[in-house]
Amino acid sequence: MSKKIFSGVQPTGNLHLGNYLGAIKNFVNLQNNPKNFCIYCVVDLHAITVKQDPFELKKNIRETAAAFIASGLDYKKSIIFNQSLVPAHTEVSWILSCVARMGWLNRMTQFKEKAGKDKEKASVGLYIYPILMAADILLYDATHVPVGEDQKQHLELSRDIANKFNLEFNSTNFFIVPEPLIQKNFARIMSLKDGSKKMSKSDPSELSRINLNDSSDEILNKIKKAKTDNEPLPDNENDLSKRPEAENLLGIYSSLSDQSISKTINEFSGKNFSEFKVMLADLVVNKILPISSEINKILKDEKFIDKVLSDGAEKANEIASKKISNIKKIIGF
Repeated sequence: MSKKIFSGVQPTGNLHLGNYLGAIKNFVNLQNNPKNFCIYCVVDLHAITVKQDPFELKKNIRETAAAFIASGLDYKKSIIFNQSLVPAHTEVSWILSCVARMGWLNRMTQFKEKAGKDKEKASVGLYIYPILMAADILLYDATHVPVGEDQKQHLELSRDIANKFNLEFNSTNFFIVPEPLIQKNFARIMSLKDGSKKMSKSDPSELSRINLNDSSDEILNKIKKAKTDNEPLPDNENDLSKRPEAENLLGIYSSLSDQSISKTINEFSGKNFSEFKVMLADLVVNKILPISSEINKILKDEKFIDKVLSDGAEKANEIASKKISNIKKIIGF
């Protein structure tokens, strides 16, 4: 069965190994299935829910697009664009805001986590951005959306909005109700300094993450200094539940090797972390350094990146403009 896939990545700058293994690597695999039609978006409208430096935002948009391409996303096979170039995203977001209900948004745990104790000072955009995410998905009749566990609730909201619109306007199946594509293995890559925290750009320690543009020396140093425990590597998966750092490092090795974690455990069972880290560092360098080199090469040609994004936006706009035209007819505009 063919799938129409939509997903987006925020242009935060300095994409890291967690972004690659948790999302982009999966995007490439989905693209390479000839039955899939894939749309990948740099969601710059989502980025401005928190204050951005305009110069940095433009730089980060290009850097995210470069990381997409360097990682293997093919702009000739998939549509790659940045959200703000297609006006239909914001227009449909407003229409869907009039369909969505306050109670639905109040249940969104991501807002509570991101706003923290100072909810009164958070932007309205941060509160309602799940509706923009719904617009992103529903505009393109996406049948499937790759999501992490932290975004699953937002996809449920998209499904609720699609169903309510279809029912309210007596338009059965006008909006496709999308299904989640949840990556079962290695979807969450954890900090190299704390196996209980997700790898993140916001962590103040550079040693907590491997950036996609790190040099081989930086990668080797970060793996060498990655937190471990004093026990030898385990001989079964059950032992990993109480050893988050071991689980994380073995997971990184497994994902980059395209093999199960049980196979990796069999390979390194009983060995010391120092021995394993040498092998892991070599693997990360071999897999990530070519991406890093390609990112740096692509970033030198801003006109090329902008052309990829504008060409992608043209293709996206062709789909989105037809959908919004039909939406307007349905609601009486």
